[in-house]
Amino acid sequence: MRFATKAIRVGQDPDPAYGAAIPPIYQASTYVQTDFNVHKGYDYSRTGNPNRTALEQCLASLENARFGIAFASGMAAVDAVASLVKPGQHIIAADDLYGGTYRLFERILKPRGVEITYAKAEPEEFAKCFRPNTTAVWLESPTNPLLRVVDIRAMVQLTRSLAPDAWVCVDNTFATPYLQNPIDMGADVVVHSTTKYIGGHSDLIGGAVVTSREDFDEWLRFYQNAVGAVPGPFDCWLALRGLRTLAVRMEAHQRNAMAVARFLEEHPAVERVLYPGLESHPQHQTAKKQMRGFGGMVSFFVKGGEEQARKVAKKTRVFLLAESLGAVESLLCHPFSMTHHAVPDDVKRKAGITENLIRLSVGIEDTEDLVEDLAQALS
Repeated sequence: MRFATKAIRVGQDPDPAYGAAIPPIYQASTYVQTDFNVHKGYDYSRTGNPNRTALEQCLASLENARFGIAFASGMAAVDAVASLVKPGQHIIAADDLYGGTYRLFERILKPRGVEITYAKAEPEEFAKCFRPNTTAVWLESPTNPLLRVVDIRAMVQLTRSLAPDAWVCVDNTFATPYLQNPIDMGADVVVHSTTKYIGGHSDLIGGAVVTSREDFDEWLRFYQNAVGAVPGPFDCWLALRGLRTLAVRMEAHQRNAMAVARFLEEHPAVERVLYPGLESHPQHQTAKKQMRGFGGMVSFFVKGGEEQARKVAKKTRVFLLAESLGAVESLLCHPFSMTHHAVPDDVKRKAGITENLIRLSVGIEDTEDLVEDLAQALS
């Protein structure tokens, strides 16, 4: 089956009890057993639930992976993967990492004895950071919020050559499995915030990990059950509902994003636009090579510094000032003070996240309405 068909069918057979075309919500915490530890596949919903199983199977299929493990949030998924790294081991991560991941690394992992080095996500820069105890390479592509496109195959090859036992994790939230499959490029594990494009409607919080490594799957399922950061049945049902339209939504997202990016690139009040689909993007050729499209995220720097950026953010009417991304409605955020608030100011600036940066999650509204909204906000 191809992508759109898998998104609608995998793990989602009609209900065997009554024939409902859409699997029902199994809103149950426990399941009746016919004898001690004899049941129909489920005994307690922290350990497993039919809606969660369906979501995990579908996500694994869309990422061309063997295993999917769902979590209560994107950060719970990140934490689960990070639990594979033990005290005394070393992670190399991108320097413009999502602020929540940076906070977890700095405030949770480092005090536990995990070593972390941040570098610009390019092979030549990461190559300088490998140590004898390097265990993991942590990537986002495109990155949040600077939309740098990382050459995943090159990073995997670099890791295999310099640290054969190390593994590579890719946060694929921005690209989604519709546009990019890091497992096919050699990555060991992929992380998603299903809150974003997978859910697609700003009505759930969730996360997921996919992998084809049996040892990772075994540990992550144990961790999922032991820690208990699991999504509820209704959130899993909502995420599956979102997956069914992911293919058509991503086409609309990236169509609008390209129009917005081209408009911004020509606007005199804009200093610079970051969108992988633009020929001016530094990694445009890499994006063309490893992605099937350029996504719905656009970032740009406003002339006039932070004061002017705040004015623009407050004037938009269609773009809503809010955290999060990937929904049908268009959202706007100021990464310096919002998504990356937990990152020290000097670290943000060094990575290129400055006070005049605005990040857009371009929705699927009418294209002209979006462009006109930005035009009046920038005027």
